[in-house]
Amino acid sequence: MKIALMDSGIGLLAAAAALWALRPDVDLVISNDPEGMPWGPRTPADLTERALACARAAAAHRPDALVVACNTASVHALAALRAELEPELPVIGTVPAIKPAAAAGGPVAIWATPATTGSAYQRGLIRAFADGAEVTEVPCPGLADAVERADEAAIDAAIAAAAARTPAGLAHVVLGCTHYELVEDRIRAALAPTADPDLVLYGSAHAVAAQALRRVPGDGAAAGAGRSGSGELIVLENGRLGTLPPAAAHYPQGRLLLAAAAAPTPVHGGV
Repeated sequence: MKIALMDSGIGLLAAAAALWALRPDVDLVISNDPEGMPWGPRTPADLTERALACARAAAAHRPDALVVACNTASVHALAALRAELEPELPVIGTVPAIKPAAAAGGPVAIWATPATTGSAYQRGLIRAFADGAEVTEVPCPGLADAVERADEAAIDAAIAAAAARTPAGLAHVVLGCTHYELVEDRIRAALAPTADPDLVLYGSAHAVAAQALRRVPGDGAAAGAGRSGSGELIVLENGRLGTLPPAAAHYPQGRLLLAAAAAPTPVHGGV
């Protein structure tokens, strides 16, 4: 089995690691856009063209499914990607985990990029999955960019600023950007002094990985069933064979993939 993941940068690491946790034998194709990142400030039309280029590069390697491991690209480009690639190649988008957070009961905070915070897309998800719940939208300017650069000081500053905007006493916080899952422990530590002791952070990586495996044609719903792969890792940078950026080594999910890429035989495991 071969699964492709696409993003402008390293936000896809969490979903890639989650896929290997569920299916250690799965082959992965990572397609990103270092020449065009970040995607957030781009117009929807420009972002869609760049996302299509990433998807086409990945599709050339004949994956069984494609994960759009970026919330912003899922908002603006998912329809175009599906129109071009499906039904031959299933395309799985990334949606913030608002539904399970709201279902747990109590107030919810959603950490997201400034472009997503307050957007019609996010407000639609809140109406659909958290109607009646007390929801606070928390913009996190600079956090995704700091994670992408592995800028420790900037990460801490952005997390501290977002934590200060988060109401005290919350037990449920949605991480509405794939990059944020790479620094989940630091977010938890920043929220801990004022949050509910039973604080839960809701990411999307594992749900997206499970959905990708379910969407593989003929593979069935069971993550352990179906055709085996060899655990190969292919990295594409703007369509060309490349390597994971050095920043990936700063995060456990990235270190897992880097170990696999460097090993003479595949290395797998959970994070």
